[in-house]
Amino acid sequence: MRLVLLEDDDLLRDRVLVPKLSQFGFEVTAVGRVSDLREAIKAEAPDIFMLDIGLPDSDGFQVARSLRAELPDAGIVILTGRADNVDRVRGLFEGADAYLSKPVEIDVLVATLYSVARRLRSAPQVPRGKWGLSPDEWFLVSPSGARVMLSKTERRLLEAIMQRAGEVMSREELIAVLTDDVLAFDPHRLDSLIHRLRRKVLAAAGEPLPLNAVHGTGYVLET
Repeated sequence: MRLVLLEDDDLLRDRVLVPKLSQFGFEVTAVGRVSDLREAIKAEAPDIFMLDIGLPDSDGFQVARSLRAELPDAGIVILTGRADNVDRVRGLFEGADAYLSKPVEIDVLVATLYSVARRLRSAPQVPRGKWGLSPDEWFLVSPSGARVMLSKTERRLLEAIMQRAGEVMSREELIAVLTDDVLAFDPHRLDSLIHRLRRKVLAAAGEPLPLNAVHGTGYVLET
């Protein structure tokens, strides 16, 4: 299993992480700067990236976002000293499969890496060139591989729409996905939800979600 480690702490990287991970069977390429990371990727795409957040020449969140867009099938694990929940949520939002805080026990780190690797190898991949949901269905995946974190409501709505991609779904059908009390649900709430979702996707993925209104009927996800 090939792993690229991006960590600017020389002592932690070279004296602790590289030898320990090598003992557990990982083929580790260790770098301290994003510019070196790009060279490592050119040689051979790894199975997993392990990233720090505080880097001398870039921001780790930006690196995670770029890697997720460029290599959507790779695993990304963030290992950082920043333990705040806001940072944790942002890291996962930007594309990380797991977020761990330093210091971390080596067995916890290795177990996390193996878990990510198993998930990647066993999960069905989203077809390239199409919009789809990630294997855990908490992210919308764009044709280019960008991921958009979904709320519970957005997830339920998109799951139903994608099952009938290319077909017009009436407002009543979509409302029934969101609530058991269809008659009490204001249809304008559905329109507002879809409007906010489209804006969110465009901002996060840089691509417009082709979920279009059909006048007087409902919505259709263009294929």
